[in-house]
Amino acid sequence: MSTSIPIPSAPQATAAQESRKVLTATLVGTAIEWYDYFIYAQAAGLVLGPLFFTPFAKENPSLSLLLAFATVGIAFLFRPLGAIVCGHLGDRFGRKRVLAMTLILMGGATTLIGVLPGYAQIGVLAPILLILLRILQGFSAGGEWGGAALMAVEHAPPGRRSFFGAFPQIGVPLGMIVATGVLWLVTTTLGKERFAEWGWRLPFLLSIALVVVGGLIRRTVEESPVFLQMQQRRKASSAPLGQLFRQHSREVVLTALIFVGNNAAGYLLVAFFISYGQRVLQLPAPQLLAASTVAAFGWLLSTLAGGVLGDRWGRVRTFQVGYVLLALWAIPMWWLIDSGSMGLFLVAVLVLSVPLGLTYGPQAALYAEMFPAKVRYSGVSVGYALGSIMGGAFAATIAQWIITSWGQSWLVGLYIVLMSAISFVAVSCVKETAGVSLHADGTQ
Repeated sequence: MSTSIPIPSAPQATAAQESRKVLTATLVGTAIEWYDYFIYAQAAGLVLGPLFFTPFAKENPSLSLLLAFATVGIAFLFRPLGAIVCGHLGDRFGRKRVLAMTLILMGGATTLIGVLPGYAQIGVLAPILLILLRILQGFSAGGEWGGAALMAVEHAPPGRRSFFGAFPQIGVPLGMIVATGVLWLVTTTLGKERFAEWGWRLPFLLSIALVVVGGLIRRTVEESPVFLQMQQRRKASSAPLGQLFRQHSREVVLTALIFVGNNAAGYLLVAFFISYGQRVLQLPAPQLLAASTVAAFGWLLSTLAGGVLGDRWGRVRTFQVGYVLLALWAIPMWWLIDSGSMGLFLVAVLVLSVPLGLTYGPQAALYAEMFPAKVRYSGVSVGYALGSIMGGAFAATIAQWIITSWGQSWLVGLYIVLMSAISFVAVSCVKETAGVSLHADGTQ
């Protein structure tokens, strides 16, 4: 007796193919955006202080480092503006168009940083131009995440939204992997002196090629089906941004607070630990970059696991477990870091990546399900951007200030415990969203 193998019908095969395109496009596009963002954050701790804040570097090296980290935070202040503008455009004209715009803006700003003269060449104009380009990066990042998250979640089957939503999320640690990997390759190949002189520019210039690749991939993706349905029902006079703040201010505040613990700890991993290991512990930069790359792989895998668990346990419970683990590890990890052992440093950041993933994987699904379709892009983008200001914008600056003021690194862990507690309480105020309809007509 012969056994027949079922062949998917044309519509099923087309849907599966489109889902793969969406997951690939949101993953690759987000990874490229965050490569650009992380390259700057890591370069700030390694070389940008002396190059762009030269007078301070000569008189007070710690102050020049604080200023360099502050430029990381300045970009966050403009993420809400990017979220508002891009969210409004995305809710009115579609996720796909806005994602193309944010990718070009981010890549252009990053490439220009790679050719920007330093203080020695053009004086005070150098830090001014650097800050302006950082503002463009912040504006772009503010609009990027919401569009990518919604493209993934709104294309997902109802029972797999958290898993689908994890793909733009893992674009963030993937961007960090590429960023730290490129920096490791450049520093190892050129050496410390040539890297500080001109080699640091190469990772920024690479962005232009990545943007071209990401743009080509995103062109293949169809517009979100939920947005297309919403567009058919929309009245021409609708004003989603005003409606967001009139009717959904509680959800915006909660989404912001849910994010602060993850974002604060994440930016220590991204922007602070490498600089701390090199300056304070006197560990070699290539090994620190390699350890951060391994930690980013751990973050990627735990984020994917967080997406899976978000569908199995529920979004809220997954977040709660993640924040409890983050609070428990925030202080002990400093005992390993301050040992001066490269192996224990790796263990510290690798374990940190586990709660980071659990509090990041289900985020796209949770946020999307907290807002109705008409204001969804605006809502998730603004909440995410505000949370990033309160959490990660000045996390590295605060950590450096704590250590400079008190000389006790474990106090930075206490700061992360506090931020984790805030996020735990916020997510506990949200009723589980799994199974909530994303469509205006109430269908799944």
